[in-house]
Amino acid sequence: MSVWALGLNHTTAPLDLRGRFAFAIDQMAPTLQSLRRSFGDHRHPEVEAAIISTCNRTEIYCAGEHAALDHTFEWLAESGGVAPRLLRSHAYALQDDDVARHAFRVASGLDSMVLGEAQILGQMKDAVRAAETAGALGSTLNQLFQRSFAVAKEVRTATEIGAHSISMAAASVRLAAQVFEDLRETRVLFVGAGEMIDLAVTHFAAKQPKSMVIANRTLERGEKLASHFGAEAMRLADLPARLAEFDIVVSCTASTLPLIGLGAVERALKLRKHRPMFMVDLAVPRDIEPEVKALEDVYLYTVDDLAQVVQEGQAHRQAAVAQAEVIIDAGVQSFMHWLDKRRAVPLIQQLHAQTDEWRQAELARARRMLAKGEPVEAVLDAMSRALTQKMLHGAMAELHAGDAESREHTAQAISRLFLRKER
Repeated sequence: MSVWALGLNHTTAPLDLRGRFAFAIDQMAPTLQSLRRSFGDHRHPEVEAAIISTCNRTEIYCAGEHAALDHTFEWLAESGGVAPRLLRSHAYALQDDDVARHAFRVASGLDSMVLGEAQILGQMKDAVRAAETAGALGSTLNQLFQRSFAVAKEVRTATEIGAHSISMAAASVRLAAQVFEDLRETRVLFVGAGEMIDLAVTHFAAKQPKSMVIANRTLERGEKLASHFGAEAMRLADLPARLAEFDIVVSCTASTLPLIGLGAVERALKLRKHRPMFMVDLAVPRDIEPEVKALEDVYLYTVDDLAQVVQEGQAHRQAAVAQAEVIIDAGVQSFMHWLDKRRAVPLIQQLHAQTDEWRQAELARARRMLAKGEPVEAVLDAMSRALTQKMLHGAMAELHAGDAESREHTAQAISRLFLRKER
């Protein structure tokens, strides 16, 4: 059994390329089924698969009898509509213990743009549930991810990896405060109602802005989030007409196309008499057209633009990182030991099948002898002799094959297997 993974993240690929490989969680089942069907030949039977897709990374984890990194690369490149060479230049490929180490580091927040952030752990758990629901998760990947979660818990319990971390939402507030002298005088629009927007609303609400509005495709979900913060909810369709009302816009949806275009922002700026707008696009793919950034009175930040802000305080966490790596190394060794034992499972199954076949054949022979009236003792003696001969035939043949050195190795192995004394 082999495990392999490939992916691209905020350190290896630009935002727009990452956007091509964003998989919606509600479409994960057909996506995983497509991936597994692509392996549907005799070389790669029953491949397990899971996909983690966030604003900062897309990663495919697989397990199967033989690693198939090239095939997985080709499938991912085709799904994103890019040339395999382009994908390879921005992606990473991992196998066996490197997969385990990477998964453990991701779950522990060591591979995130925000070092030590906890959100990725929830996103990984969502991905695992989606893979399990799709029937794509087998015992090997399930073991890998459950161990990832256990390692992440130990890292957060035993170290201060999460201390001093600055989230994307907190960074957005910090940048907004650099544009507006008093955030209490601002009107804030949040586009979307997912986990990231929930965090953003929480951070902005602490600054007590003049008003907060949540625009969402499903009004009911927007109203539910708005009710927690005393905010207003509106339909996404009303956004272009009301955009000029807002000083700050924070957007993060699962839309595959931009929701806020250049023209809409230009019209809003005219109505605002060119008062500045602060915009944060936390979505991958983008929610706000990139051309908006060129407008003179707009301050537009993407997830990649926030990287420098969220890295502040990283030096304080380096000692915790070293502690976390020790915990992760121990977890990797434990997983690889488990995986090595799993690799013997097919052989064990074959041995059981072979011995059971011998047993059934000799039972049938013994029944025929009894039906002919032969003595029970003679039948049992014949059956036991036939079974032992079948079991020893291969060992005896190997003892007489090969050169002297190979026969000596065979003799030692046979001695360990057949001449073990009961304790």
